[in-house]
Amino acid sequence: MKPDILITDTLLLPDAGRDLLIPNGCVAVTADRILYAGPMEKYSGPQGKHTIDGRGLLTMPGLINLHGHAPMTLFRGLADDLELSDWLNNHIFPAEAGHVNPEMAYWCSTLAAAEMILSGTTTTADGYFFETEVARAFADAGLRAVAAQGIIDFPAPGVTDPKKNIGAAASFLDTWQGKNPLIKPALFAHSPYTCSNETLRRAKQLAREQNVPLYIHAAETKQEISMIVEPLAPTPIQHLEKLGILDMDTICVHCAWVDDNDMEILADRQSPVIICPQSNLKLASGMADLPRMLAKGVRVGLGTDGCASNNSLDMFREMDTCAKVQKLHQLDPVAVPANKILAMATSDGAAIGGFADHSGNLAPGRPADIILLDLQQPHLTPFYTPDLLVYAASGADVRTVIINGRLVLAEGRLQTIDMGAVLKRIRTMAATVQV
Repeated sequence: MKPDILITDTLLLPDAGRDLLIPNGCVAVTADRILYAGPMEKYSGPQGKHTIDGRGLLTMPGLINLHGHAPMTLFRGLADDLELSDWLNNHIFPAEAGHVNPEMAYWCSTLAAAEMILSGTTTTADGYFFETEVARAFADAGLRAVAAQGIIDFPAPGVTDPKKNIGAAASFLDTWQGKNPLIKPALFAHSPYTCSNETLRRAKQLAREQNVPLYIHAAETKQEISMIVEPLAPTPIQHLEKLGILDMDTICVHCAWVDDNDMEILADRQSPVIICPQSNLKLASGMADLPRMLAKGVRVGLGTDGCASNNSLDMFREMDTCAKVQKLHQLDPVAVPANKILAMATSDGAAIGGFADHSGNLAPGRPADIILLDLQQPHLTPFYTPDLLVYAASGADVRTVIINGRLVLAEGRLQTIDMGAVLKRIRTMAATVQV
């Protein structure tokens, strides 16, 4: 079978969580699947319809950004250097009330998709309002995504009556369930302090009925438990446990303030955690104890959060920050090794993201989500081990991106997005936002 895409003579990293590098590697792609990934000399198939010369390039699995709010690209840099509650209540929520609409959600999500593709992200998990427009933008861009409709107990963009928030979420699921192989619909309950106990129970009931994940911000700040209107336990995680909503399909985001009991609950319930180090650092919210979580068997993935609180969607930056801040946090230079951080951003993230057969590595039969980086850079020379991807690489090093077998970035040029048109739209919208 003649492959649609053949990558030749490349430095191949088939599994980013392992240190195995194949110096003269080859990857063959047919339709949306990897046909072959291994040494060039062992490839016996025909030439590809499209051949990529991989000399000077590293070929590896695409990165997985497991938490973001794509339309918030409009608010990048709008309200910096603020405490979380001030940032949310006095800046972000008012900006959302005045500026979030379907057009904004689509175009700002397209901008987010462009930024992620350009920096090597091939899968993302997003939670916001007007999520149908977010999903449509991702699908048009060719980006694999978990798209989660936001649920919150006050008037929100697209759902002005909070009593209708679960109904709106159900309608979103009906619209996207099984409609596009790149889009996995889900639910996003904002937090236990913005959603009542009854809303959280109903959201989880809907998620279980529809067999979709439920994402929720949890234990982001030290004072979060005091913000919950009717707390059922001493900590946010234990509160969620009392509500009966923790299981392997409830993904808790941040978890910067969790104790040993919380971690044991998360491990027992197999509830994954997504940490967002740069956002937590910028808002001074706290820092997840990653080594302790891993030691207790908690499944952990990595995300950037929205770029209003990061302010970047570059997962290479996120990996670097995550690795280094954990060393400082633990006062231990070997707290979490680079290969574990790479695994969190690839194979571990794929397991949490939940796309069928999506393993986050390059192997025959797996979805073809592949990125190629330019190693002919001073900061990537010499390249002894993949650790350098965590400690020195940047999204700007990404040259080519393939998602689901489709070439979406070729030699630094977006193939699915008109960047000029997107930037013009965003700048027009930004002119109406009050700083």
